[in-house]
Amino acid sequence: MAKLSFSAAVANWVEKVEGATEAVFKEASQAIVEEMQTPTGEGGRMRIDTGFLRASLMASTSAMPPIVKGKKPADGKAYDFDFGPIEAVIAGADIGDTLYFGYTAEYAGFREYGANGQAGDGFVRLAAQRWPATVDRVAKDLKSRLGL
Repeated sequence: MAKLSFSAAVANWVEKVEGATEAVFKEASQAIVEEMQTPTGEGGRMRIDTGFLRASLMASTSAMPPIVKGKKPADGKAYDFDFGPIEAVIAGADIGDTLYFGYTAEYAGFREYGANGQAGDGFVRLAAQRWPATVDRVAKDLKSRLGL
C-alpha cells in the first residue's frame, strides 16, 4: 500500500490554523481505530464472541505490537475493550510520529486475512484504506466546529 503523506491528505486551511493539523491527525487516527473495533452487529467488520480479539488491540509509536503465540481467550470468559491506553498513545503522539495499532491475540491474522479457503474479515486493512477519506471528513468537521 502506498504511503500517503499526512500533509497531502489535509486541506490547505488546516496548515494555516494553529494546532489544526495535529488535531486532525489525532482525531482521524482515533476514528480509524474506532472503525477497526466496530462490531459486525453495529455495522463494522469485527466479529465479537468473547471480545478477546478486540481487547487485544495495542498501540505504539515505536513498533507494531506483535501477535503473541498462545495468547487465546480463557474458556467461558468475556473480555472488555478499554480505549484508554490507545487514546493515551494517540494523545502523546507528535505529528511526525507513525502510529502502530496491532492485535496481539494469536488468531488475529486469521481473523484479518482468513486461511484455508476462508475469507478474513478485513477489519484493519479496510479501515486503513479509508485513511484519506477519514482525514477529509475529520478536517471538514473540525473546520465546521471552528466556524471556518
